Amino acid sequence: MEQEDYRIKVLLPLPIGGALDYLSPGDALEPGQFVEVPLSGRRLKGVVWDDNSGRKSKTIPLEKLKIVEAVLDLPPLPADHRALIDWVAAYTLSSPGAVLKMSMSVREALKPPPVTRVYELSGKKPASMSTARERILEAAGASADPLSLQKLASYAKVSISTVRKLASEGVLVGQDEAKDKPYISPRPDAPGPELSEEQAQAATGLVELVERESYASALLEGVTGSGKTEVYFEAIAAALKDPAAQVLVLLPEIALTAQWLGRFQERFSAEPVQWHSELGSGERRRAWRAVIEGQARVVVGARSALFLPFQNLKLLIVDEEHDASFKQEEGVIYHARDMAVVRASLGNILVVLVSATPSYESLVNAKEGKYLHFVLKERHGPAQMPTIKAIDLRQHPPPPGRWISEVLEDAIGENLIRGEQTLLFLNRRGFAPLTICRACGERMDCPNCTAWLVEHRYKGELLCHHCGFVQPFPESCRSCGAKGKLAPCGPGVERLSDEVATLFPEARILIMTSDTATGPAKTREIVKKIEQGSVDIIIGTQILTKGYHFPNLTLVGVVDADLGLKGADLRAGERTYQQLEQVSGRAGRAERPGLVYLQTYSPDHPVTAALVSGDRAAFVGYELEARRAQQVPPYGRMAALIITGRDMEKVMLACRRLAKTSPHSKKFRVLGPAPAPLARLRGHHRYRFLMLSAKKQPPQKAIREWLARAKPLKGVRIKIDIDPVSFT
Repeated sequence: MEQEDYRIKVLLPLPIGGALDYLSPGDALEPGQFVEVPLSGRRLKGVVWDDNSGRKSKTIPLEKLKIVEAVLDLPPLPADHRALIDWVAAYTLSSPGAVLKMSMSVREALKPPPVTRVYELSGKKPASMSTARERILEAAGASADPLSLQKLASYAKVSISTVRKLASEGVLVGQDEAKDKPYISPRPDAPGPELSEEQAQAATGLVELVERESYASALLEGVTGSGKTEVYFEAIAAALKDPAAQVLVLLPEIALTAQWLGRFQERFSAEPVQWHSELGSGERRRAWRAVIEGQARVVVGARSALFLPFQNLKLLIVDEEHDASFKQEEGVIYHARDMAVVRASLGNILVVLVSATPSYESLVNAKEGKYLHFVLKERHGPAQMPTIKAIDLRQHPPPPGRWISEVLEDAIGENLIRGEQTLLFLNRRGFAPLTICRACGERMDCPNCTAWLVEHRYKGELLCHHCGFVQPFPESCRSCGAKGKLAPCGPGVERLSDEVATLFPEARILIMTSDTATGPAKTREIVKKIEQGSVDIIIGTQILTKGYHFPNLTLVGVVDADLGLKGADLRAGERTYQQLEQVSGRAGRAERPGLVYLQTYSPDHPVTAALVSGDRAAFVGYELEARRAQQVPPYGRMAALIITGRDMEKVMLACRRLAKTSPHSKKFRVLGPAPAPLARLRGHHRYRFLMLSAKKQPPQKAIREWLARAKPLKGVRIKIDIDPVSFT
């Protein structure tokens, strides 16, 4: 080999310009191999990268290059995954190393897997015998698998030193065993439920796409309760017929999907591998290794699971694809749904987007033929869609100090008499969203954010839901010092629960929010109570809209149907409709009919009118025409620049510099700078620019050139959000 052939590029999980040059220690290393290299006095782990990656710079002489210090004993990062990292970096204007970091998020998984010493009988007789030794031999002989010293001592009820003595005599022989047990593989041939004709047609279409083994994007749209999950389970079963195939299912809130996990296990006789923030470090290490080694057959995870190092990904499913939580707002800012489509394209596989209320982007892509479109119009089995009615709060206002109208109160009472469950939906955690002093008018706000402190009465705290600032509920006003004058304004779920308890003292009430459903175990406990009929009235926030199936839940009351319509967000109507239709879909999912009440001051609002009439197509058509006229997504492109810093003067100076150097052309329209709706967050002042362009005009190059023209300012950060979803 020529000496130059030993030059390789290594991408490190750092926010630097690109891959760095190193020398191979011997044989030429292939792209994708995990290595350990020296950098600035440290030893860092990275990945041998492709030649077309990295920053463009002068070639460093070979004699100045450092040598790779170690090659890790790991399967290589596949070419399609490396291509995904480069693609995401270019699209989001992030460094490739920052994207790679998401794929190398478990440092312990890069080390050799941990082992434990286990022992079994050697056949040799002990030099002497005692009652304790007899119990040890009996425990070792009764176990089908070798046991650790600790377990042998525990089973035999002796000290570890007694067991260790037998091992030293050779009576017990030891061996190293991996601590991480392999996952049980799902059974693709396990029989599924009988599908309706409509479901079977959609399932057959998806199975055919899986078997084609080429890229395709499909939108699976179905009304709530239509059995979309069972349909895409058939596609999973088809993919798993390949013994090496892997499947990824993305869910918006993996920690809150107890029912989904149960349905999967029932269908495939095994649990999927889970990936979410609630996992402990040991389980994350085990899952990551199982994915890269190809042993994890089906992974269900939150958005970050998209960057797991799959060796042979054959099918990618994005359930609840419309959900805003698929957008990563910090670090590398990306939308997991959109990047999943890119991942499928690069890997030449099928991606299925699933929703009862698809995003407008997906609907337009289906209409334009970019996505195949499968539609389930009917609920599965005897269940029918619920009846939706609006309660005009101008005509039927709740009594003073209350939030439930008499119409809804009567319906709840009748439901209790029938022994059926009720869900009251209010997308506000805590007791009250605002606390005000009745003496001086002082409003309790967050010292770090442009936000009110939310009272959580059950904990006796005031809490900021943006930065996490918390303080005990004060006895007196911080401004005027008056005692006993702090009053709650508006309802949260805790306040609503108190009202319900007063109205229906015999009812069994349960609150389900992110404050109570704090992880998978707690969520399963709550869901089990509802399923078993131990709860009469459930009061919850948006986490209850995500696909839960409670057969005895027949009444849904939306306490404030106007809540999501406030503000100037262009997606307000779309989001509110999606949320209210999803929560309405919890009612009447079995034999008993469902009824939904929307409490509103604006019954004629297009969102409310569409829900009541059931004419979703007309509402979506109206919204899309308005978007088309303004050339905003999904008919145009948006990119946001968020300028943040602790020093307001520096932030304003940076904004002025950017304003002077902003693109001036017919291709791009730049709005701003303007204060962000959340003008201060975690102590940082925030301003925004918004760039608009035609759908066929990507903004990345223009933004890169724009930032190059503006002189950077120390202490000021510029975040780039391509395709923004939130405008806070």
